Amino acid sequence: MTTNQPRPRTLGELKEAGYRPRSVKDEMRENLMRRLGAGEELFPGVIGYEESVIPAVENAILAGQDIVFLGERGQGKTRMARQLVGLLDEAIPVVAGSELREDPFHPVSAHARDRVAVDRDATLIEWVPQSRRYGEKLATPDITIADLIGEVDPIKVAEGRYLADESTIHYGLIPRTNRGIFAINELPDLAERIQVGLLNILEERDVQVRGYVLRLPLDLFVVASANPEDYTSRGRIITPLKDRLGSQIRTHYPRRIEQEIAIMRQERTRFEELQGIPAIEEPPFMLELIAELTHLARRAPEISQRSGVSVRVSITNLETVLASALKRAVRLGEPTAAPRVSDLGALLASTIGKIELETLSDEAPEERVVDRLLSRALYNSFARQVDIDALDEVVLAFESGLVIETGLDMHSREYVRWVRETPGLGEAVMGLGVGESPASIASAVEFLLEGLHLHRRLNKDRSASGVSLYRR
Repeated sequence: MTTNQPRPRTLGELKEAGYRPRSVKDEMRENLMRRLGAGEELFPGVIGYEESVIPAVENAILAGQDIVFLGERGQGKTRMARQLVGLLDEAIPVVAGSELREDPFHPVSAHARDRVAVDRDATLIEWVPQSRRYGEKLATPDITIADLIGEVDPIKVAEGRYLADESTIHYGLIPRTNRGIFAINELPDLAERIQVGLLNILEERDVQVRGYVLRLPLDLFVVASANPEDYTSRGRIITPLKDRLGSQIRTHYPRRIEQEIAIMRQERTRFEELQGIPAIEEPPFMLELIAELTHLARRAPEISQRSGVSVRVSITNLETVLASALKRAVRLGEPTAAPRVSDLGALLASTIGKIELETLSDEAPEERVVDRLLSRALYNSFARQVDIDALDEVVLAFESGLVIETGLDMHSREYVRWVRETPGLGEAVMGLGVGESPASIASAVEFLLEGLHLHRRLNKDRSASGVSLYRR
């Protein structure tokens, strides 16, 4: 039904318009084929799943199968579930006033059936947009049958209706998502008896509320998410429900550094650029360093991999170092801000709360674990970005007595002066592709000097005012 034509307002007008009712899965299947034929993206903004997760989702939809996404936190499971709404029609007709968004050609509740039987072609029609055809629930142990399926409404009983009367039921979230997509996050956290109720409504198409069995042929596309460790024979999922969900699709974290960087840049919080506020620059080597930190954390034995290391670690870490750089630029009155190695200390606050150690002890506190990972990340990033042998001239200058003091609040012009006065340093900075911005030059200098220190070419002393780099 095109949006530029008046939409039918009665069942009779709907018949005259030639409307063809379809199930949700038929609807999604046909719209997916149209988008595939037009070369359109299924999940805009989802990065790193082009050759793994997305093809599996496409197969599941074309096969008419419900989906369960298995993966650790921060892998985009909920985001993908919400974007599936784009495969629904722009709007669908429902019996006006029906609680369950019922198809006028096939009403399922007694109220809607009676209304169509009485009014026939004069039955009023409402149009429900695709944005309202999505229901989502985070599974928690305290969820009840009433929340998901329904409960007898005492007010309706008090009005004189019999308990056996279908109209006494106040429907829960699942029936109210009829003819739409229902997503339930962390499915194994549902109590087993609630899982049984969910199975009944998906498999048997009936609702059981306080002993009253109600046949309710709901039309749903179900998307669930779960942690792989819980979604096993030893986990908290009942086998019949597990069998009912057609496709189990394993999600994953970005497998390549460049994918992690693309997600970081796409998802980081952005603010309106105001006049007089320093412009923020993102040196590529610093982005790689932050992404490398997350990738190392996902392989670190000290960190629990069962709970995962979310992409949100990378995103918030980028936001944090940019905030630290902006604070410095504001204090020093600089026109641009760029994060430096000296800003990395701020990452403790944005990293520690998002990782879980295997064992917490005084010998390996979270701060020390993160600090070790930061050093390793910088070492690896430096090795990929810089040919250390090309810095021999810089090392020779330090051997001749050069001492450089860097600091969190040191003005960028000092770094620019060192680049001019230190043989070989300017060429190395240019090799990092930072341009002519003093803030980015300062960032590059700190990156190069710290890399030389980690490769044991320079010595370093810390003090309250900053860091001194030299060569004995």
